[in-house]
Amino acid sequence: MITIDGSEGEGGGQVLRYSAALSLITGEPFTIENIRGGRTKPGMMRQHVTALEAAAAIGGAEVNGLAVGSDHLTFRPGSVTPGEYHFAVGTAGSTCLVLQTILVPLMLADKPSRVVIEGGTHAMAAPPFEFIAQTLLAVIAKMGPSITATLERHGFYPRGGGRIVVEFDPAPLRPIECVDRGKPVSQKAEAVVAGVPHDIADRELSAMQKILSDWPQESFVPRQLSADEGPGNALLIAAEFEHVTEVMSGFGKIGVPAEKIGKTTAKRMAGYLASGAFAGPYLQDQLLLPFALARGGAFTTVKISQHTRTAIDLIELFTGTSFRVSPGEGKAHLVEVAR
Repeated sequence: MITIDGSEGEGGGQVLRYSAALSLITGEPFTIENIRGGRTKPGMMRQHVTALEAAAAIGGAEVNGLAVGSDHLTFRPGSVTPGEYHFAVGTAGSTCLVLQTILVPLMLADKPSRVVIEGGTHAMAAPPFEFIAQTLLAVIAKMGPSITATLERHGFYPRGGGRIVVEFDPAPLRPIECVDRGKPVSQKAEAVVAGVPHDIADRELSAMQKILSDWPQESFVPRQLSADEGPGNALLIAAEFEHVTEVMSGFGKIGVPAEKIGKTTAKRMAGYLASGAFAGPYLQDQLLLPFALARGGAFTTVKISQHTRTAIDLIELFTGTSFRVSPGEGKAHLVEVAR
C-alpha cells in the first residue's frame, strides 16, 4: 500500500487524479491523507469525487473515504474494463480533468471504449476542451492510441451543463521525440460569448491583437453561442505548428475588465511562442505518464511547473521510472525518460 501526503507538491486535485490513474495501471493500492491540505477549502470537491468515481468504475476499484469534503482516501484497484461509461460532475467542475484521470488506463485497454462526461468544459483552473482535442490527443495519436473527443455542449462556470463524448481505440504506446515543434502553420484567437454582451468579445480581441501584433487580422474571431449555453465567456488562442498545436485559454470573470483578460491570455501565448518549446504549461505534465509507460522519449517545454514536478514524483513512486530535466535551447527545458 502506497501512502501519499496530499498536501505536498502541487497539493491539489492533480495528486488524486494521477494517483488513481497510476494505481489502475500498476495494480498498486494507495492511501492519501491531507487531501488538498494547503487549499483554502481542503478536502475533495465535487469534480474530484467524480474523477475518482470514474476511475473506480472503469477499474473495478474499492474506494473508502470518497465524499465531498473528505481529506483522506484509500483506493484498491481491480482490472480495467473497457466499455460504455457516463459520468456527470453535477456542477461546473471540469469534464477535462475527469477525463484525464481515466484517459491513459482506457487507451491501454484491450478493447475500445466510449465515455460521456457532463459538467464544465470551459472554466478557470482547468484546460478547456479545445486543449484536449487539438493538443493532447494529437500528440497521443503519434504514440499509437487513437482517441477522438467531441464537444456536444459548452459548460461555463458556475452553471456547467456541458457535455463531451470521447471514443477510445487503444494501442500499445511507442516512444516519440517531441523536441521540435516545426514551422508555423496557422493561428487563431477566438473570443466565445454566450448570454453576455457581444462587445465583451470585441474588447478582448482588440486587447489580444495588441500583444499578438504580427498575427493577421483575420486570425481574431468572435463567436456567439446561444444564450442557453451561458452565461459564459472564454478566450481560446491556438497556434498550429507542423508537429504540435498549442492552445492557451482565458475566461471571463465578473469584475475583471475584458481588456485585462484578453491581454493576459495573449501574453501567455506570446511567452510560449518566444520559448521555442514543443509543449506549453498544460501539456508538459500530461505527457509524462504516456512517456513513462512507453519507456522512452523526450520533449522540450517551457518553465517546469509544480504540477509537473509532482507528477514526476508520483510516477517514480508507482513505477520506478524517473525523468531527467535539463536546460534546452533558448528558454526551453528538455524532459527525458531516464529509466
